[in-house]
Amino acid sequence: MPCQDPGIRSKNFDEVALGYTEDMALAEAGRCLQCKKPLCMQGCPVEVPIRDFIGCVVARDYAGAYAKITSSNSFPAICGRVCPQENQCEGHCILGKKGSPIAIGRLERFVADNAAAGAVTGSIQKKGKKVACIGSGPSSLSCAGVCAKNGLDVDIYEAMHEAGGVLVYGIPSFRLPKDVVAREVEGLSRLGVRFFMNYVGGRTVSVAELKEQYAAVFIGVGAGLPVFLGVPGENLVGVFSANEYLTRVNLGRAYRFPEYDTPVYPGRHVTVFGAGNVAMDAARTALRMGAESVHIVYRRTRAEMPARKEEIEHAEEEGVALTLLSSPVCFNGDADQKLCSVTLQKMELAEPDASGRRRPVPIQGAQVEMPTDLAIIALGTRSNPVLLEATPDLALNERGYITVDEASGETSIPNVFAGGDIVTGAATVILAMGAGRRAGQEIVRRFA
Repeated sequence: MPCQDPGIRSKNFDEVALGYTEDMALAEAGRCLQCKKPLCMQGCPVEVPIRDFIGCVVARDYAGAYAKITSSNSFPAICGRVCPQENQCEGHCILGKKGSPIAIGRLERFVADNAAAGAVTGSIQKKGKKVACIGSGPSSLSCAGVCAKNGLDVDIYEAMHEAGGVLVYGIPSFRLPKDVVAREVEGLSRLGVRFFMNYVGGRTVSVAELKEQYAAVFIGVGAGLPVFLGVPGENLVGVFSANEYLTRVNLGRAYRFPEYDTPVYPGRHVTVFGAGNVAMDAARTALRMGAESVHIVYRRTRAEMPARKEEIEHAEEEGVALTLLSSPVCFNGDADQKLCSVTLQKMELAEPDASGRRRPVPIQGAQVEMPTDLAIIALGTRSNPVLLEATPDLALNERGYITVDEASGETSIPNVFAGGDIVTGAATVILAMGAGRRAGQEIVRRFA
């Protein structure tokens, strides 16, 4: 797929990947074997009829392709950009056994960006039942879409001032433009879904209150409590969680300061701790915010980095450095308690254990000090306790996440459902959407 030149894109927040031209999309779609039993669909958490939509692309029927996709996936423009297709639909494509799989995600994006699609609400017969969704991330949006299309009235309560959840506050616009998210959210509004901003689940609005007003409640509040390193100096000025840093830049539009009121802490020499997609997003964002150097610090090797291969490659192309087999010992500050460096312990991988995993172990006497004035911790998240503490009847697992019936998404409270990261822990957008879809289908079965 065509991309912006690394030297240019590292200085702007415009989308990196530019999308297929029609000729490119037709050429790629033409490679599809149209398998009688398409394995690709087995790898899709929302069961998009992939063979059928690609067939429509070959026939240049883009509206038909869009209709095929949206029969099970309400947000193809989002999924076509941020889903890990290489591990899901494309990972199951038969062509991938001996060559390159069909670029299903890129074709999905092409269809979503080019189909003249609009929600038609006139044909939807209202059922007179109401559903509340707490949170407006991908799981809630997916649940809301299923319910609204089947005649249920849906209200979404969002803690922030803008709908989209992690799609807005977590993923930078150079990977997922905010107007794309807004367009998908607007599609739900056209279906009659109502959005209520600045409603904090467990504070401004509670599950118990909503149960009195709605036939069903869906909890999709994500898992937004950051995990820290637990090393000395982590409270110094200049040490941030990736959640806060990315929220300031993305949702607060710090990259357009002072046009927007939210500034971001300036960093010349930035270190990012972690190696997942969030770490890549934070590192690439810091570079665009003017950092002179950005290092991703990871205690294992490149082969073990969990981020998407494409994201790692884009980060390196833009100038992000990888400092591997290194683990932080402590953060060091100056007389004003501002971060000035981090002490790193050099590591090596031990022999494989019973699970086959090679664990990092310290190399005795091998420590280095790396200058840094902005550290971003991107080690994952845990369940946010605000709503959970306010809803004592919710059953939780040993990790503090909501337990649900796997098939329906129902919690221990009747007609209260949950899905996404608040159930699974931090995962992918498409898995959260799949959970919201299953819950929505069960709500529809009961009340529509």
